[in-house]
Amino acid sequence: MSEVANRVLKNSGYLYFSMGLSMFVSLYSTRLILNALGSSDFGIFCIIGGAIGMLGFLNAAMSTTTQRFINYAEGEGKLQKQKSIFTVSISIHFLLSLLMVVIFEIAYFFFFNGILNIPSDRIHSAKWIYQLMLLSTVLTIQTVPYNAIINAHENMRYLSIIGVFQTLTKLIIALIVVHIYIDKLILYGILTTFASLIFMIILQIYCHRNYSECTYSIHKYHNKKLMKEMTSFAGWGFINSSSSMFAQYGMGIILNSFFGTILSAAQGVANQISGQLMVFSRTMLMAINPIIGKKAGSNDITNMMRISLFSSKMSFLIIAFFAFPFIIETPYILQLWLKNVPEWSVCFFRFEITRNMLDQLTITLTSAINAEGRIKYYSILRGCSYFLPLPISLFLFHLGFSPYWFYIIWIFTWNGIGSLIILYYAHKNCGMQYADFFKIIIYPILLITISTLSISGIITVYMDESFLRLVIILCTTTIIFIISCWRFVFSSEEKKIILSASMSLLKEIKAKLHPNKNLYQK
Repeated sequence: MSEVANRVLKNSGYLYFSMGLSMFVSLYSTRLILNALGSSDFGIFCIIGGAIGMLGFLNAAMSTTTQRFINYAEGEGKLQKQKSIFTVSISIHFLLSLLMVVIFEIAYFFFFNGILNIPSDRIHSAKWIYQLMLLSTVLTIQTVPYNAIINAHENMRYLSIIGVFQTLTKLIIALIVVHIYIDKLILYGILTTFASLIFMIILQIYCHRNYSECTYSIHKYHNKKLMKEMTSFAGWGFINSSSSMFAQYGMGIILNSFFGTILSAAQGVANQISGQLMVFSRTMLMAINPIIGKKAGSNDITNMMRISLFSSKMSFLIIAFFAFPFIIETPYILQLWLKNVPEWSVCFFRFEITRNMLDQLTITLTSAINAEGRIKYYSILRGCSYFLPLPISLFLFHLGFSPYWFYIIWIFTWNGIGSLIILYYAHKNCGMQYADFFKIIIYPILLITISTLSISGIITVYMDESFLRLVIILCTTTIIFIISCWRFVFSSEEKKIILSASMSLLKEIKAKLHPNKNLYQK
């Protein structure tokens, strides 16, 4: 376990470096884009991006499948099987791209003939954005097998380098959009698509040069049995991801239909800042998911579940560490970040980040269920739960309920009912004990959440909103959070693992900083 923790710390360190730069630059880039496009055009971009973003959710099924099979084969130590998985994955993703283009070109006529609520003078630009983002997402689909290979090898150093270049590219695009006076919405779409093409080519060249399993040959490595197995797994995963896709976008359409593009902009702002905070959690998951898959491949289910439970707890703590001060000081932070804060953005952000934090409680349990492989009934039930918010939201909005009910319903169904489904199948398929979940995750997290928010919240009662209060809140939440974690959250064994992994990482860093000294000592 300490060896695993050491690898996770090292890999997370690379990714956090990239993420730290990405978060601040992306937030600044979003500010530039929002000011350049205006609330209405930014809302159009968000709603169109959501439509094409459905490809991302559809592709998520195949992405999860590719990652699962490659990690599993790594755990088994079978190079020939890895080459077959890579070849099959490339073929499937190419066919998936063609299928998605056909589906969304047909959907194009429906979106722009009654579904989307877009000002008439911006329809032309919206149609351009639709086609450009469709192409951009198709290019991104082609990178999935290559990302899976890099993740399976736990090469987070290279991923962090790519992440830095992607972040700087987004900033350059934002600066170009601000200073060039043509249709900024169309220009933004063109530049984003071009960036996707460049990074797809870079990933492909790197993987083919560095990893022996990246050999594409239909005649030599195509395996019909493996293709059937992967498509079957992806098919059940597709039910899960497509249900999530349609339900999530359906919620956005309902919000747009009842309240217009300004509310879409508010949701876009909430998603942007929440997404940046989620990067902290996703960074750790990128480091941990290959390990979970390899444990399943080596049939070490007991340690797989230990790692999964610990990782879900850590995932929540990582995002909560940054989210708690943001939740308390949302109005002031948004005002600092954006010149013009869209209406409902503060409320939407607080709900959105709460929803994402609740997702973390079971996030690596989902990884364990996928790694174990029996996902048929799990995917069906999970998929059904995704659609529950749609009829409830329609009913309430017809009665005149406020937009924030959108998130209340979402949290109750997706986080509440969805988590119960995950817990059931983690218990049934992977042997997780319910008592372990409450002891390791729920109880300590309740303690740290109550202590941090209640004490920090008192400060807001006695101080007016200001930069000084923001600094005091940041310091207070940090101190309380760290003390509470060490006191209530980590067990004695976990503390030893964390200390041991930290010391090993520090020694490795010291050795790299002073190589001549180490050589002299030898």
